[in-house]
Amino acid sequence: MAAESPVAGSLTAEMREAAAPIWNAQLEHPFVRGLADGSLEPEIFERWVRQDYLYLVEFARVFAWAAARSDRLESMGWYAQVLDLTLNTEMALHREYAARFGISESELETEEMWPTTRAYTDFLVRTAADGDLADLLAVLLPCAWGYAWLGERLAEGEDPTEPRYADWIDQYASAEFQDVAAWLREEMERVAGGADVAKRERLIDLFVLSSRYEHRFWEMCWRGETW
Repeated sequence: MAAESPVAGSLTAEMREAAAPIWNAQLEHPFVRGLADGSLEPEIFERWVRQDYLYLVEFARVFAWAAARSDRLESMGWYAQVLDLTLNTEMALHREYAARFGISESELETEEMWPTTRAYTDFLVRTAADGDLADLLAVLLPCAWGYAWLGERLAEGEDPTEPRYADWIDQYASAEFQDVAAWLREEMERVAGGADVAKRERLIDLFVLSSRYEHRFWEMCWRGETW
């Protein structure tokens, strides 16, 4: 199932429609376009490697929350699988990227979070702690689904000559990441597809806010950021 195929009229379709301008802005962001054509300056990509590594640590914690809160074994298994994918596949590729820049694993783990990274991850973890499983899924989806969607879109073009960027596209366009995005959408529908109007509006608002943080993350890495 492709990363961009919610059922018309479904909750996830409404979420995607509400966030469409933000997602399109991500696709057209100079950082993302630089990945696509290979023109992104390496030092800018290095910023992303450092900050996204820290982000993924907190992102993984939210999947651990999801597994603990799951109401059925099948879902628990999927959340555990995505947790493993994040910790042992996605973060491993980040460590490989870092090694190409001469950055050690210990340096990655002691890197200081920039303001946007801190704000975004605090938002994710707070929502996981204070909200219900539907809230948690609403804030996770813009990253998991969004990266799969971007990878799929970029894979439609020519491979960039820079191997690090080609690896990035290959990872997020992979069947594994596409399947995760599709399953999380299905889980969102299962958990909250029948929610009342007020709850649906809250979930859409959370999805849009998380999408805004995704766009801000690209901008942070593109321009740099300090406290």
